[in-house]
Amino acid sequence: MIHRFLIAAALLALPLSPAFAAEAEQRSINVSGSAEVKVVPDLILLDVGVESRHAQLDQAKRSNDENVAKALAFLKRSGVPDKDMQTDFISIEPTYHSDYSFTKPQIYIVRKSIGIKLSRIGDLENVLTGLLSSGVQYIHGIEFRTSQLRKHRDAARALAVQAAKEKADALAAELGVRRGPALNVSESYSGGWWRSGSRWGNGMSGGQMVQNVMQNSGGGGESGDGETLSVGQISVSASVSTSFAIE
Repeated sequence: MIHRFLIAAALLALPLSPAFAAEAEQRSINVSGSAEVKVVPDLILLDVGVESRHAQLDQAKRSNDENVAKALAFLKRSGVPDKDMQTDFISIEPTYHSDYSFTKPQIYIVRKSIGIKLSRIGDLENVLTGLLSSGVQYIHGIEFRTSQLRKHRDAARALAVQAAKEKADALAAELGVRRGPALNVSESYSGGWWRSGSRWGNGMSGGQMVQNVMQNSGGGGESGDGETLSVGQISVSASVSTSFAIE
């Protein structure tokens, strides 16, 4: 009797055969769902640059410092808080004569970039115009964002889950079965911002080109008569992949 019990216990402990495992895997429906939410941006990130050139390094640096100071002073007068502007890139580049026998630099190029966050969208045009009149020579990039990214991602995820459930129900109905509980789920997100531009002409650009920023949008994103700025909408997307049991 004891021997029989031990044999039965050993059989129960054995792993499922490939046939049983395959059957268990087949009793599920694997689907994915995706959704996109369009949002009017309420934050703008600017990346602007100041460049100075001179045969003397100290002169090039002094000129650059003066122009950066002018730009920062303008931003303060425009009501941009200190915490929303930052010098985030500095480079000094000596350039030499094409004849390599010349070892002394012909000119020094000093570059600095300023990162700016604007929470008042309507200030963008005036700020850009003022910066270009206050020592800034380059607009490297303009990035449109939403300050409520989490909220919009949650909304997009809920829609994506609903789409996955509806797809699973449709498949189950075609197969003559019923959708059971979810077995597993994974999620991913994209969007929430749009950026255009590059730094110092080197082709570097950030962001996802998910939306034409100049399109007209409904509800707060439209430009008025005579205005040249239309912030449009940005996309916040979510995707889910899930497996449902088959009942």
